[in-house]
Amino acid sequence: MTPPESLAATPSADTRAQLAAFGKGFVLDTWYFVALSRDVEAASLKRHELLGEPVLIGRTRAGQVYAMRDICPHRAAPLSAGRLVEKPGEGETIECCYHGWRFRPDGVCAAIPSLVEDQAYEPERIRVRSYPVRESQGMVFVWVPSDPRLPAEPDHEPPVFPGVVGGGAKLVEWMDFEAHIDHAVVGLMDPAHGPYVHQQWWWRSEHSMHEKAKAFEPRELGFAMVRHAPSSNSRAYKILGGAPATEITFRLPGYRWEHIQVGEKQVLALTCLTPRSDNRTTITQIFWSDHWVFNIAKPFLRMGVVAFLKQDGGMVNLQNEGLRYDPALLWIDDADKQAKWYQQLKREWAKSRAEGRAFANPVKPATLRWKS
Repeated sequence: MTPPESLAATPSADTRAQLAAFGKGFVLDTWYFVALSRDVEAASLKRHELLGEPVLIGRTRAGQVYAMRDICPHRAAPLSAGRLVEKPGEGETIECCYHGWRFRPDGVCAAIPSLVEDQAYEPERIRVRSYPVRESQGMVFVWVPSDPRLPAEPDHEPPVFPGVVGGGAKLVEWMDFEAHIDHAVVGLMDPAHGPYVHQQWWWRSEHSMHEKAKAFEPRELGFAMVRHAPSSNSRAYKILGGAPATEITFRLPGYRWEHIQVGEKQVLALTCLTPRSDNRTTITQIFWSDHWVFNIAKPFLRMGVVAFLKQDGGMVNLQNEGLRYDPALLWIDDADKQAKWYQQLKREWAKSRAEGRAFANPVKPATLRWKS
């Protein structure tokens, strides 16, 4: 009998601490964004890379979304190169393109076509690793456990974001950064780089820099810059009219969203960071809004988002030139305080999971000051 797919050993407390080190390892036992629901079509089989592992994301014709390791345990062909089939007594299964082995969406082998009747073999004892998956607010999330040998139901659900309004996402842009997720997260929350990296006439420049003071408070698995009026040198907000108030939130493992309210209208700008490998992270920016001006401004907003992503991506490539030499990084208060909080959150998450206790948010309410 061929044994089930081999899986990695449970990380020890020391190993978890190492995985929590900056620029190394990943946050585990949590949900990662992988796709918009509308991009996972019925009968589709799509290969993703998630935390260095190949993951098949698919949807049955009946509408069920599933996730499994994208490697057939027979001869290692990608299951995503196969097709979704339906055989009598099996239901819908994923058929490997190499030898036709068929697997149910939960990863259990349903059939091995090469077997003959008198060969005593039990296909159902063979399993491909499956991952818990959720659809929420038009997005697909995959749960990545710390111990894949002990598949258990997740102990918390994916985040629910405020301001998902207006009948689906209005604008979606994405880009791969050649960086570990930690560097991508810190770059995303960095408040001081804007005047130097993003020098658009409609945004701000180093010549418009002034001191800012923003209040922060802890939130579930993260923290938030509490609701406030946008900075006067952020010209793009002015097109919304009225008196916009914005709140910016970060949550592990890599979600940042800005929720803007203008009277009864809303804009949500959500950024999801999905680690593909140790040195590649996908940044997906998704916008929802029921504000009338959004449809008019969308083409210009798209140009701005693409410009920002390209500028940030270019800076990541420059930063990589220095990171090749593994230098010590000098973080200062208050401009880098959010980066420090992220590292504290990551360490506490790993420690709480290793010790089997509730997560204790290390972030305390504070007012941070910087110039930008």
